[in-house]
Amino acid sequence: MQLWKRNLWVLWIGVFFTSASFSMVIPFLPIFLLQIGVHDHTELWSGLLFSAAFFAGAIASPFWGRMADKYGRKPLLIRAGLALVFVYTLTAFVTNPYQLLALRITQGLLSGFIPGAIALVGTNTPSQKVGYALSLISSASASGGIIGPLLGGGIATLTGNRVAFASAGFIVLISTLLVIFLVKEENFTPSKERGSIKNDFRVALANRSFMLVLLLTAITACSVMTIEPVLPLYIVDLGGSSEHASLLAGIVFSLPGIASVLFAPYWGKWADKVGFQRVLFIGLLGGGIGMVAHIVFSNILGFSIIRFIFGIFFCAVFPALNGLVVKSTAEDFRGRAFGLSQTATQFGGMIGPIIGGAIGGIFPVQMVFIVTGILLLVAMGTAYWHAGDLNPSLKTKVLPGKQV
Repeated sequence: MQLWKRNLWVLWIGVFFTSASFSMVIPFLPIFLLQIGVHDHTELWSGLLFSAAFFAGAIASPFWGRMADKYGRKPLLIRAGLALVFVYTLTAFVTNPYQLLALRITQGLLSGFIPGAIALVGTNTPSQKVGYALSLISSASASGGIIGPLLGGGIATLTGNRVAFASAGFIVLISTLLVIFLVKEENFTPSKERGSIKNDFRVALANRSFMLVLLLTAITACSVMTIEPVLPLYIVDLGGSSEHASLLAGIVFSLPGIASVLFAPYWGKWADKVGFQRVLFIGLLGGGIGMVAHIVFSNILGFSIIRFIFGIFFCAVFPALNGLVVKSTAEDFRGRAFGLSQTATQFGGMIGPIIGGAIGGIFPVQMVFIVTGILLLVAMGTAYWHAGDLNPSLKTKVLPGKQV
């Protein structure tokens, strides 16, 4: 088997396990707070725990991107995996919310396994296969996100949340060992550039194509998280107050992820033929229209169908954005580029729930879907009007700091 294919499939398994470990414990943090005695201001603590890791990750990602360009993506993958093992295992032993908050901040500062895997795949895959490879990695993340809550809920029900956290640490350890023994980073030239994170931002600002990708990444990540505070409760309301409402909410919530597993590889193959910019445009257009269409249905069946259709289109967006990161930056800047892309993602993920919660608290919940759809359509319009900037092949040469 060719090396890039072996790397791709090993990292697919690693990303699947890591995504599953994340989703098998994070949704249960509010319940865990109650179990460790937090009965006052539980919602405030829950929001703080969720946002702390996003904020810390946004700060740390550029630094780890610089380290990846200097020492390689594989060592940074291993570091991130071991950090998650450490955090998840220690979480099983916390006794108060302050310890939990400290671990969440540590997780944000030290993690980055999935972005690191994306960066390694993007730089060690033949250019004509990058779209397919990145979409396949995206499907690994989506499928892990589907399996994780079921696995975490099952373990927590049988043995308790503490064992679920420890189990998540063991799962990430498997992912890390796979990287250590089976992944080989072939196309890596250490960056000899001396500089600083401040200089990296200056270099990025001079790259118009890359800055546009970062803007679209932040808007898209924000739109994804905007509906997070209201979607589960809205699904339960549509499904009625039956005893299986929570299970129904989980199934409907996961439909876009199921669509991603099924359709993301096809989007990737098409991107390799027609270009990432066109696939991004179609994904944002379909995602924006699909998001607004959520408000058309007042029954759970129609809502579920729309969620799945939305997922078919939206699963094209992030792999296309990651592909554009690869296409718009030089190889020796690639780690820093993905670090900055992760910062944009974390920033959007931090702002999104605040916007969604604020809108949902003032207006009917349908307004959240409308605003989220508008955000995606704004991103689509930006991609359309700046198509030339998003297509680095139109440039004579792509450099990290300028385009000639």
